[in-house]
Amino acid sequence: MYPVGMSISVAVAGASGYAGGEALRLLLGHPNVRVGAVTAHSSAGEMLGQHHPHLASLADRVLEPTTAEVLAGHDAVILALPHGASGPLAESLSPEVLVLDCGADFRLADAKAWESFYGTAHAGTWPYGMPELPIGEGGDAKQRQNLNDTSRIAVPGCNVTAVTLGIAPGVAAGIIDPADIVAVLANGTSGAGKAVKPHLLASEINGSVSPYAVGGIHRHIPEIEQNLRWAGAAKVGLNFTPTLVPMPRGILATISAPLYEGVTESDVRQAWEDAYSDEQFIRLLPAGQWPSTAMTLGANTAAIQVTVDERASRLVAVCAIDNLVKGTAGAAVQCLNLVFGYPEETGLTTIGVAP
Repeated sequence: MYPVGMSISVAVAGASGYAGGEALRLLLGHPNVRVGAVTAHSSAGEMLGQHHPHLASLADRVLEPTTAEVLAGHDAVILALPHGASGPLAESLSPEVLVLDCGADFRLADAKAWESFYGTAHAGTWPYGMPELPIGEGGDAKQRQNLNDTSRIAVPGCNVTAVTLGIAPGVAAGIIDPADIVAVLANGTSGAGKAVKPHLLASEINGSVSPYAVGGIHRHIPEIEQNLRWAGAAKVGLNFTPTLVPMPRGILATISAPLYEGVTESDVRQAWEDAYSDEQFIRLLPAGQWPSTAMTLGANTAAIQVTVDERASRLVAVCAIDNLVKGTAGAAVQCLNLVFGYPEETGLTTIGVAP
């Protein structure tokens, strides 16, 4: 659809927030991208450097209003807006422009699920931006095949990415019962956005871990269920509990599910190797090594380990990602590369930052 390998201009809407700022950081390292308009809502008219002083080369840019007129004329637009804000804006953008929505507006195919969890009218469904997601029974196909010829992509949720990548190979291989999946996540505070919230103040979060959206009400639940059905599950039962931990970035997801009778630990390991051996952004760690959020800090990677709890006859999978990179902005850039014919890793790194 687009000339392969061309140099492109990319605008970022919602540039003052964490996801928008991370998208800009990655785009600045992309050899084929020129950063176009940077926009905001309440921060329009301010200097970008007031919000992201680490983006030194863009610090003197003025944040423009988030309007279709300002975003027009670019080859691609990344929307890093609050849920519900992308739909009306996207309708005003040319169908020739690649639009990557980091919000939830277009992720769900089921309008009733959207209305139940978000409480507003469903804006529609776009191709889903998780290239590594196994599709169909056996998982021989991947979602990336649906992203090569489109001008609209819904970037997955960060929690969704960690849980889906962690457990989907077991679903696709038919070795676990997806009707009884339990996921507990440790989440960094940047996942809650940049708005001032009392429970995210340093005096509240430091030294404390607390759960939120407990009891099946988190908005990412229907998206995870949707992904696992795409991976081949006839029925998905998901108990999902996120916790807020005192770190700025990262998600560590621990997911378990019953194993079908006769499945061995060797079968489990083989399923994950089959799913991800060719995936440069997913690391199945050596047996006995467990993921940590530090492994993926700043990188577009998911670090995964799997094992069998023989006493409980359950699979246990642990997945670590950086919620702002592989969980949001990195996924957007990865999808942008697919659409424009760049190598998938262009502008992205698999190298984390430590300590």
